[in-house]
Amino acid sequence: MIRTGIGYDIHPFAENRRLVLGGVEIPSDRGLAGHSDADVLLHALADALLGAASLGDIGHRFPPSDQSIVDIDSRIILRASATQVREAGYLISNVDVTVIAEQPRIAPHIEAMRAAIAVDLGIPATAIGIKATTNEQLGAIGRGEGIAALAIATIIDRAFWERQ
Repeated sequence: MIRTGIGYDIHPFAENRRLVLGGVEIPSDRGLAGHSDADVLLHALADALLGAASLGDIGHRFPPSDQSIVDIDSRIILRASATQVREAGYLISNVDVTVIAEQPRIAPHIEAMRAAIAVDLGIPATAIGIKATTNEQLGAIGRGEGIAALAIATIIDRAFWERQ
């Protein structure tokens, strides 16, 4: 059985915060507001993985009301989500993410993001797609008020795979 999940996240920009996307710190004069490090790429990806396995979302597993995880590194969230997917009996096959932002430029950082995610998910970087686009100056993202990300994850039932 092959399953897919979709994830989405959005955060507004905030002063005096570092910008982290895909587990990589990106030079910027402002970061994203959030309970964690606000890595929209990894949050969308974690939700896609959890959704594919019918395991809920990161809001239930890492609730904003939990003060013990303030400013948590989103790579911890991603690794925990991947572990939960594997413990539920699935293999992570492929993930794909689109970052939506007017600024900063994402392309120079994509290979570093893919490398970080590959380590966190335990899959080859060749199974990780990362793209970026703008919102053509439309809406809050287009006005440069924040960054959003969409993700899809494909997982395979481990028992099904082993029978093949």
